[in-house]
Amino acid sequence: MKWNKVLLVFVLIFLSATPIGFANQAPQTAKYIKAKVPSSVLNIAKENTYPNPAQDVPYLQPSEFTKKLIGTSKVKIENPNLIRMLNESSVNNPPLAFGLRATIYLGEWPLNYESTETSPNWQYQKINTNYYDNRGGNMNYQIHYVQEAQKIIKGGLTAKVANAEDVKKMMMLKAMDATGLPLAFETIIGGGTKKDQVYNIGPQRLGYLYAYAPAINEKGKVTYGEVYLVLKGKKKQIMVKNVVSQGIGAWIPVQDHVSFGFLTSERPR
Repeated sequence: MKWNKVLLVFVLIFLSATPIGFANQAPQTAKYIKAKVPSSVLNIAKENTYPNPAQDVPYLQPSEFTKKLIGTSKVKIENPNLIRMLNESSVNNPPLAFGLRATIYLGEWPLNYESTETSPNWQYQKINTNYYDNRGGNMNYQIHYVQEAQKIIKGGLTAKVANAEDVKKMMMLKAMDATGLPLAFETIIGGGTKKDQVYNIGPQRLGYLYAYAPAINEKGKVTYGEVYLVLKGKKKQIMVKNVVSQGIGAWIPVQDHVSFGFLTSERPR
């Protein structure tokens, strides 16, 4: 009992919360250059009557202390929340650390996500139809996109997993890096949103302008493990036990983008 009390005192002295880490945004120059976006998909960020908040996930930079710690782990650690927790801790090295032995359980965490497929669905969800009957006309009639009602487009994971929010964050980071597109698990197209792109409906025909919300289908593998901080004298290391992996997928909508499909017909569709 006496040794346990002494050990607890040492641990409380050596562990102190100091905000060392900080979050940096991904370089803006890397955005909007990777995805092969079809010409039928238009950016409506300026026209959207609902101002979606920016969803850029911070690329959290590990502190020097955290870099050294995660470098001792045999399992790759990428979880931003776990990195943030390690950033907010430090372990001092006073002379009395000689002979100290301690193993501190930090919890079970999703440690990393490995992407195996990132693919777009440009017609993930139909959100609007603009229609005009020009069967009685003698010349082309021009229509353009007008969102008739506000639409909320939601994505999500394809299966239930532990620490779902951490997993979603890691998956979105990988998908954003792979596509260069602005992604969010929920985005809104405001009613009355318009786009000036013109579509011609010929005489004696009906015209249909369909609008779809695009999304990215992300698939891969998430790895979990029990994380321990091990102190041996002046040495510190991360030890991960009971490592398991699980396949996971997600649909992540593309924020402030709309995919259009236009067709004309002699008969109602």
